[in-house]
Amino acid sequence: MRLVLLQRALALGAAAILAAVIGIAIVEQRKPEPKKAVLPTAVPALGGGWYEGSAAPKLAEQTGTRTGCGYMLKKRTAGIAHPVLGCGTKLYLEFGSREVLTQVISRRVPTGVQFAVTPRVAKLLGLQSTDIVRWRYAAAAP
Repeated sequence: MRLVLLQRALALGAAAILAAVIGIAIVEQRKPEPKKAVLPTAVPALGGGWYEGSAAPKLAEQTGTRTGCGYMLKKRTAGIAHPVLGCGTKLYLEFGSREVLTQVISRRVPTGVQFAVTPRVAKLLGLQSTDIVRWRYAAAAP
């Protein structure tokens, strides 16, 4: 008699585990696919191309301080400084074959350049010294 009870208990346990696995599979199938990040499109310059400007891989502010736009500069901060464009303005920068979406985080730019980029952006672009970059505005989010 005890063997029959043990077999029933094992059968009920197996059925419970099977029901749980089926339930989890059904719930997982109903979950929507995660949305992929949609980057803003680049707005071509007049005539369909890019603007050009000089850029230096050096911000006036130091790591650990706040920029004039209120951003805290950290080693991995990705951003640019521009003396005229408003804080938060999103731009695509291109240097060589590399293109980066970034934003204005400071207004203080060293003399003689149009843009100053953070070390993170400089690394992403491969910009090691003052050079000419191409840039476009990024379209506003829909």
